[in-house]
Amino acid sequence: MELSLKELNSLNKGTLMEHLNISYVEINDNYIIAKMPVNETTFQPDKILHGGANLALAETVAGLGSSLLVDLKKISVRGAQVSANHVGTANKGFVFAHGNLIHKGRYTHVWNVDIKDKNDKLISICRITNILVKK
Repeated sequence: MELSLKELNSLNKGTLMEHLNISYVEINDNYIIAKMPVNETTFQPDKILHGGANLALAETVAGLGSSLLVDLKKISVRGAQVSANHVGTANKGFVFAHGNLIHKGRYTHVWNVDIKDKNDKLISICRITNILVKK
């Protein structure tokens, strides 16, 4: 069953994703794009984007991506490992996470997620491993 962007975004109600105002903007067979505002909700104390918010955004994209690739009635998707290099900063606007599946195994998926600002400036490079667990 395929869900629209509106339906997928409605799944975020009552979650960390809603609190951080993360929304999915494009979903394709090869990638997922989500956006998150850079504001009081996602700042660190000196008013720049918090690296932890970037990790939440990246794990959200990878988690959704893996969830769309499995039968969720039979498989649970769990984040097993997240790492990032924060190579830039942002202090306003939105950041966009571009997630690409780089390994699709029987029990694991590995995603690369690049987070950029609206001008395509690289903010964070993230790698996420999801484990697929039989229910």
